[in-house]
Amino acid sequence: MQHKIRVAVVDDHPLYRDGVVFALESEPDIEVVGQGETALEALQIAHDHTPDVLLLDMNMPGGGINAVAKIAQRCPSTKTLMLTVVDDEDEVRSALRKGARGYLLKGTSSSELVNAVRLVNKGQNYVSPGFAAQLIMSRGAEENTPSETPKRFPELSDREEQILRLILQGLSNRLIGGELGLTEKTVKGYLTSVMEKLQVRNRVEAAMIAAERISGKKSSLK
Repeated sequence: MQHKIRVAVVDDHPLYRDGVVFALESEPDIEVVGQGETALEALQIAHDHTPDVLLLDMNMPGGGINAVAKIAQRCPSTKTLMLTVVDDEDEVRSALRKGARGYLLKGTSSSELVNAVRLVNKGQNYVSPGFAAQLIMSRGAEENTPSETPKRFPELSDREEQILRLILQGLSNRLIGGELGLTEKTVKGYLTSVMEKLQVRNRVEAAMIAAERISGKKSSLK
């Protein structure tokens, strides 16, 4: 029998939480094992039920970021995924640094929510492409084209930098391949090289580093 992804949902808005739970339980490979409304309940659920993925509201009583940090320390096998209306870049950075494995805006489609849960369960990080693009645009990155600025990534080849900039636009490996005429496997190989050269663990951190270099701000991920 296939192992189901064990998920818990903590959000202090019951109607919204019910909708998330319904969307998740409609999937044959996902099982909701706990629900709560506060950071304290999130910690208790993580301890008692050890879900594979724990969905947390950023603004719940007690603070979502505080809960993320404590869960990462006390229940490292549980992966946290932020689901919130907050679209502030600093909040994203803080959540990821404290141990969150993904970040989704409320209002995302149920299919994207389910996809994010599956990816995070596999050990990948996830930030929705739409929000990643919005994050970069808010920093004025669209005004900094390669021809107008000095090379920001001297350690990368031209092709690797090209792929990294497409990641900043929120494109998946498949879409990047279509854009550049490469196979998805080739794009994945380039991305692995990019992460090694930038000394980051995943594409989310690579995107954050790239955004900081383009905007001229100092990285705070390390």
